[in-house]
Amino acid sequence: QIVLKLWILLFFLFPFFLSENMNYLVTAPQSPVVEIGANFTATCVITNTTEVTADDLHWNLSRTTLPRELYTKINTSALNVTVPIVGEKPEWLFCASKKDSLYVTLNKSRFIHGIWLKKGYRPEKPENLSCIALQEGDHISSTFSCKWQTAGRQTPYVPTTYTLMVKVLKDEMYNASTTKNSADVLMVFPSHMSLEVWVQAHNLLGTVESEHLKVDDANYFVKTNPPLNVQLIREEIFPTSLLVNWSHPIAPQYLHLKYQIRFCPRGSHNWSYVPLSDTDQHTRSFRLQSLQPYTDYFIQVSCKHTKKDYGYWSDWSANATMRTPEDLPERPSLWKTTADGVNGQEVLIICKDPILANGRITSFEMRIQHSHNGSWENERIPVNRSISAPRPEVTLLKRISLADKQLVKVCLAASNSVGMSPERCLFISAKPLGNGPVEDLSVSPHQGQLFVKWKPISDRSLTEYVIEWVSGEQINWQMVKKSTNLTAIKGPLEPFVCYRVSVYPIYATRIGKPASTEAFLEQGAPLEGPSINKSYTGYDHAELVWDAIPLHQRRGFITNYTIFYKSGKNTHAITLPPNSTSYTLKPLLGDTKYDVWIKASTIRGSKNSSSHSFTTLKYAPGRVEGIVVGVSLGFLFLVLMAILLCIYKKDVIEQNLWPQVPNPGKSTIGNWSPDNPLRAETPSEDCLSGMTVHVEGVRDIKQGLEEDKTSLSLKKDKYLSEEHSSGIGGSSCMSSPRQSVSSSDEDPEMPDNTANTVQYSVVVGPSDYKGQTPVFSRSESTQPLLDSEENPDMLGSGGSRHFQRFPRQSSLSETNQETHFKQLELEQQDFCSIKEDTEWTLASETQLADAEPGSASSYMPQGGGYRPQ
Repeated sequence: QIVLKLWILLFFLFPFFLSENMNYLVTAPQSPVVEIGANFTATCVITNTTEVTADDLHWNLSRTTLPRELYTKINTSALNVTVPIVGEKPEWLFCASKKDSLYVTLNKSRFIHGIWLKKGYRPEKPENLSCIALQEGDHISSTFSCKWQTAGRQTPYVPTTYTLMVKVLKDEMYNASTTKNSADVLMVFPSHMSLEVWVQAHNLLGTVESEHLKVDDANYFVKTNPPLNVQLIREEIFPTSLLVNWSHPIAPQYLHLKYQIRFCPRGSHNWSYVPLSDTDQHTRSFRLQSLQPYTDYFIQVSCKHTKKDYGYWSDWSANATMRTPEDLPERPSLWKTTADGVNGQEVLIICKDPILANGRITSFEMRIQHSHNGSWENERIPVNRSISAPRPEVTLLKRISLADKQLVKVCLAASNSVGMSPERCLFISAKPLGNGPVEDLSVSPHQGQLFVKWKPISDRSLTEYVIEWVSGEQINWQMVKKSTNLTAIKGPLEPFVCYRVSVYPIYATRIGKPASTEAFLEQGAPLEGPSINKSYTGYDHAELVWDAIPLHQRRGFITNYTIFYKSGKNTHAITLPPNSTSYTLKPLLGDTKYDVWIKASTIRGSKNSSSHSFTTLKYAPGRVEGIVVGVSLGFLFLVLMAILLCIYKKDVIEQNLWPQVPNPGKSTIGNWSPDNPLRAETPSEDCLSGMTVHVEGVRDIKQGLEEDKTSLSLKKDKYLSEEHSSGIGGSSCMSSPRQSVSSSDEDPEMPDNTANTVQYSVVVGPSDYKGQTPVFSRSESTQPLLDSEENPDMLGSGGSRHFQRFPRQSSLSETNQETHFKQLELEQQDFCSIKEDTEWTLASETQLADAEPGSASSYMPQGGGYRPQ
């Protein structure tokens, strides 16, 4: 009863709960698959409420509100929207109410509804359907395989499925589905039956079929195995032929086959094909012809259905190899090259095996004819080569000298096991023969080959051209017809190697003048830069000398050289042509260090040399010599000017440097004596002005005179006999006559071993001379008297002569003192030629006592006066 009551309660409450959870908006269609690029229309309907109308609704695509231009109002409770489908990802399309009311806000989830849009592309028709049935064992396989090309695009949310449909005859169907572009159908292969094949593509947006492939015979799709047991048979009597045999891969009751044959020499990748018209029969053998003798060949065979456009060619059979028999060789290639002889007078005769040797060359038969005697010299040159040894490019035959021969004719033939080839002859001379060389020669690389082009020579005697290319010590050549003016070099060439290519015209076996040029198969950057080997520096310039890059390291044509040099932080660059090997940098700074390097460039790159340093000279050449010469000339000019000045100012210079000194021997005071006094002459005012004479010691002299006046006559001769010499080798104008008297005569109270005092008087110039005050100085000397002064008896005639040169005065008496001063004034008249600022010393010598025998007194000038020595 309780359970029954609960069921009754749920029955009455269910409509209430149903009405409470019911959505007021409904969208259609639900979960559609839409096509990308098409328009999609959706409808939103209001149900079970009057709170909103169609005017209160709006559409959102994902989170974007769609514009009202896309809306279509059906009535007050229905609203359509049409949107374009873009993008491949699926997304939501929502319908919602935008009315702002309390009820709508509280029941917002019941006023929204959406559609989940899955996007995709319609399937497109598959194309290029093809099927194949392979041979399995000795029959056709039961697996029938087909493949096709898909068209159009698809998304992971709307994939496309492909179904292979196979219809045998009219009612037997086979199929296989896949999402790829190939499928296999298992069935017993219906040989000789009609067959129809197609592919069906379908997805949620539609279905489409490919073109139907219909054949009357299912063998159209068969691909057999290659022919079996391919064998080659050679026949010695047919050196250019090989016989090919094989077996059928499948029984004839399945299908009839036709065959295809191809062949190529060993080492070549260029296959030659036998025309299909020669092998379109159901056969098992074929003879290959026009082959090269003594050549290894690879041969392959293939087969397919005999009907035209039926079936597939089988794979090629395995390589069958056979060497053709030997035959007579063709003419060898004969050439010459210059040896190391003097002036090209020695040549090497070289050759290459014939292009078509047609066997193994065993020897060369060479004949040489000299022009001076016309005789032939025959020589057989054996060739010892093993069968497996590679054939050399060039064979050296003989070295001949052309020093005494104008022309040599060489003929050469090659021999193998079959026989001897025809001869090839060549005239060789020291100088080229014939006309001039070819013109407009050019060599250019193209697709891994060097092509040589020239302007042909129009000469009837021209027979052929020889193309020669040399690299280092390697030489090679080829011969072309006389009608050729463009050819590719047929020989091994290496990149980054410089080849000297020459074209020789051949005039009836005589070699003409060649035209030559250089070329690279491929160029690159140099391996090293130029080597700077010398630098000659000057003051403001430096000459650089460098060696050209060796040919094997250039790797291309040098387009230019660039010299970089820097001092400090400044770098300079100079570009030079490719034929430069030296350059002088200028202007440079003197006594400066420079770093220099050279960059060599090609069209493919460049390379720098190692750095080289040099320092410019401190002085330019000749600059030091110029300075010395300039200074010397300047000094000489000054000397000359000084000499001229001295000559011009001779009197002034003599007065300043060598003032005139009065000669005491010419003085009037020398003739004075107390007995014969001289008449006082009035001195000139110019000479005596400003000069003051102070005499000291007069009182002592006077006292001595009074004590013994009688001694004057006794000592007069002694006094006058005394010599008076100047200290500089001449007489002094300011020297007073010496007076010498024995001390015993002067003062008996003085000791015997002493002499009387000699008194000196110094006369100083005017008082305004350099601010000095005139001074009379006096000194006393104890120098002993001479023997002649003490012994007047020893004087002779010589003393009389001395007396005339240097008269002496006796002791002055008081009576003649005044006369003595007048005599001094007369002596000063001789000083008129002396400047006023010259100082003189006047020394008067009194009596000298106790003089040693043989001694003498002399006076030398010092500081403008005289002093005893």
